[in-house]
Amino acid sequence: MTIEFEPKLNHVDIQDLTSLIQFESTEGKIWFGEQRILFMQLPALAAFRRELVNSIGVERAKGFFMRLGYQGGLRDAELARRLRPDSDDMALFWTGPQLHSLRGMVKNRPIKIEIDKESGHFYGELEWVDSWEVEIVQTELGQIDEPACWSLLGYACAYTSAIMGQEIIFREVSCRGSGDERCLIVGKPASEWDDAAEFSRYFTAEPIIEELYSLQSQVKSLRSSLARHQGQYYGIGDSPDYKNACKKIDKAAQSKVSVLLLGETGVGKEVIARSVHLRSDRAEKAFVAVNCAAIPQELIEAELFGVEKGAFTSANQSRAGRFERADGGTIFLDEVVELTPRAQASLLRVLQEGEVERVGGVNTRKVNVRVIAATNESLEQAVKDGKFRADLFYRLNVFPVQIPPLRDRLDDLPLLVEHFLAKFHNDYSKRTLGLSDKSWRFIKNYSWPGNIRELENVIERGVILTDNHETISLESLFASVGPEAGNADDTHVYSDGQVVKPSNIKTTVGWVDTLIEQQIGLDSIEEQLINRAMAMTNDNVSAAARLLNLTRPALAYRLKKLSEHDSTNLK
Repeated sequence: MTIEFEPKLNHVDIQDLTSLIQFESTEGKIWFGEQRILFMQLPALAAFRRELVNSIGVERAKGFFMRLGYQGGLRDAELARRLRPDSDDMALFWTGPQLHSLRGMVKNRPIKIEIDKESGHFYGELEWVDSWEVEIVQTELGQIDEPACWSLLGYACAYTSAIMGQEIIFREVSCRGSGDERCLIVGKPASEWDDAAEFSRYFTAEPIIEELYSLQSQVKSLRSSLARHQGQYYGIGDSPDYKNACKKIDKAAQSKVSVLLLGETGVGKEVIARSVHLRSDRAEKAFVAVNCAAIPQELIEAELFGVEKGAFTSANQSRAGRFERADGGTIFLDEVVELTPRAQASLLRVLQEGEVERVGGVNTRKVNVRVIAATNESLEQAVKDGKFRADLFYRLNVFPVQIPPLRDRLDDLPLLVEHFLAKFHNDYSKRTLGLSDKSWRFIKNYSWPGNIRELENVIERGVILTDNHETISLESLFASVGPEAGNADDTHVYSDGQVVKPSNIKTTVGWVDTLIEQQIGLDSIEEQLINRAMAMTNDNVSAAARLLNLTRPALAYRLKKLSEHDSTNLK
């Protein structure tokens, strides 16, 4: 079925859009939903556009601004689907022009719009009134020889393509910036344009950018190969504390000294241990990682040092332990404080004599193994408490390195998030648009008690819960967020342009007390709120649900209960 434009859509209430605008005056930030936005003067943008044209030429500058608008269109399409999930196709499409107008970019005047998502049919013809790009061309740059509304065009293409689920191309057939009487755009599926492929190139990186990226990729590949050759891979991070830890390890890696890695759970101690192994002359030999806390105490000796057949009931055959398997290479003992006293004695023998004796055996076997130990507890305290041998502690503590927790290296968050996004995009065969601005703000202020391991799990959750080509919201990252995710000082802009500070729960105590004193029940309050919301929205259930901060099914259920209650009272 084809839906044609109805004029009344141009006057749809946009309070659900304007209420998303929040001012944080104390923080110097403005939010639109989960995205941070800016107020910028047109002359500044005009100067930037002029400089870009002079630097890279008209065609490349045009592509830059079209891609800029394209990214905005993708994000607004995501916002529209989230904000108005129950809207029909026409109302959902018209949300884009409303958002464009709300941001002061242009006023959209529809001439003809046809939408039929089932058949894939789309035709749109609109007039742009008071385009910001036309204004800067006319007042700052002077008339040009071609249509000037580059970013607006990229936005229209991206937004409509995302809403329709297929590539829609808009073309500006006339433009006031090039001397025409009005700005007029026409949009239809790419397959209906003869020059679709040529036009679509504006939405891909320009050749000069591709060349730079190619060179950067080659340099990165060469550096990676060199680093791998030298064994200098320490994970991801450029913060001073992390780099200092890496420098210490770099000095120890070429020697045979035992290394003790200290740090909280989840900081990446095994990654560091592997880095030491790669940096050493043992890189071609085995790297064996053992979590001492994960092995039952009665089996730890057999796992580490091997067992002879018949040593105990279930020992049906002789087998080598982890140390024998790591011969010539490196063994990583994580949570070494969990070793039993007998295992500690055997480990001390390995460190002093370079030999192991299997459980139930009488012969010793020479091994050449470098030991890297790690713990998230204080071994010194464990020695004082009698849980750990002092002589073993001194053997392991020759070269201790403290790995900083994530909260002390928050500057590394962008690198770590980029790494985990790339990993999980590949694992789950999808590509999100990355974290929303509010998500970034939250994770930069979060304490990260689980360190990098927690960050990895959070990013994986976000990727799983986020659809392709959508930003990862705060709710997708965390199952629940505390009050620090919001800001009680936020102010909002409503449809009449008035800036309003939302009421704080602390200021509502008076009327809450009044309600309780007058013995007004919850059912009565709920009924009055619902009736008022329905009246304000002309019985539009979806709009009323948004006013009440409910989902549409939740409000529909409550309306049904009220209806049944009224019917019962009438009887």
